[in-house]
Amino acid sequence: MAALSVPKRIMSFRKRVTIILVGVAIGGASLLSTYRMASLLREKEQFDVQLWAYAMGRVGEFGNDDPLIFRIINSRNNIPFVITDDNLHVEAAYRISDEVLSNPDLLRRKCEELAGINQPLEINNVFNGNRYYLFYGRSALLKMLVYFPVIQLLVISAFVVFGFVAFRSTKQDEQNRVWIGLAKETAHQLGTPTSSLLGWIEYLRNQPVDQTAVEEMNKDLQHLMKIVDRFSKIGSHTQLSEGNINEIVSTCVSYFRTRIPRNVTLDYNGLAMAPVQAMVNGALFEWVVENLLKNALDALQGRGALSVKISDDANCVYIDVRDTGKGIAKQNWKRIFEPGFTTKTRGWGLGLSLSRRIIEEYHKGRIFVLDSEPGRGTTIRIALKKLYG
Repeated sequence: MAALSVPKRIMSFRKRVTIILVGVAIGGASLLSTYRMASLLREKEQFDVQLWAYAMGRVGEFGNDDPLIFRIINSRNNIPFVITDDNLHVEAAYRISDEVLSNPDLLRRKCEELAGINQPLEINNVFNGNRYYLFYGRSALLKMLVYFPVIQLLVISAFVVFGFVAFRSTKQDEQNRVWIGLAKETAHQLGTPTSSLLGWIEYLRNQPVDQTAVEEMNKDLQHLMKIVDRFSKIGSHTQLSEGNINEIVSTCVSYFRTRIPRNVTLDYNGLAMAPVQAMVNGALFEWVVENLLKNALDALQGRGALSVKISDDANCVYIDVRDTGKGIAKQNWKRIFEPGFTTKTRGWGLGLSLSRRIIEEYHKGRIFVLDSEPGRGTTIRIALKKLYG
């Protein structure tokens, strides 16, 4: 099965690349076609205006009733123009506002604008010898064709962005379903051995063995059952209830206190301060705190100090987990919460990613690196909205 999955992924990737290339080719062909149409229309309009200017220069040459000349003159093709003499006096105009024609400054700027679009044409009337200048622009249709490729590019870009977002969203939803299914299956598979271990704990309690060891085994089993419960809650509707943050964090600290290396110290201030209340899901919130403690212990590598500090202000309660371990480079402060990112030789890099989801999506709080320096340690902060603030 593993050997077959690679070609399928490669084929799927090739299909996506093919679709993208076909889309780019279609878009490119459309842009080139539109550009070609605009070029042909521009050439036609320039020819029409040149023909029109030629006809204007022949007015009166064959009398005042030459039907061909007047037919050419009257076929203006919706192209805006203005005809002036050497002193910029208007002789004729079409699709130019009266405000412009009556104001010399506006007329001069308009003529400069039209000259920037098309080279002005000189008209020498063979009948009366007068000389005129024809300034002309583009028709409305040509303007549309000139700007249409830009509109096409914007539309294509929008479709590409929407397609990418939709693809990413679909891919993320698929990954979420996989992880949710894996978590629930893990919880299901762990159910049978934990139930069996409960029976063995009860059996050992009635045997002549060290009961202190049995109680420690029971604590580990209860912790394992909590983990099973947490996995079963992934993907389900999360119920929040009023919780004492000091006590919840204290439970996590107490569990780790008896399991940390001999050369590591663990300090906690939560029991020495007034209780702080927040809306939490106890099982999931404990998971986050335990994950931060576990990561901090890994960073210490068997020697150093670990502290958990609770503080609050008018609106929020803060839980800071600090270690004196190897620290995190500043460019990785945000990356450590991304799925798959890890600095460890072992692990999938999912712990902090799940922690961020639990805090930010379920509890509407924040989790972030408050401070870190390579070689001096790291402080990660959880911020939750406080009740009775």
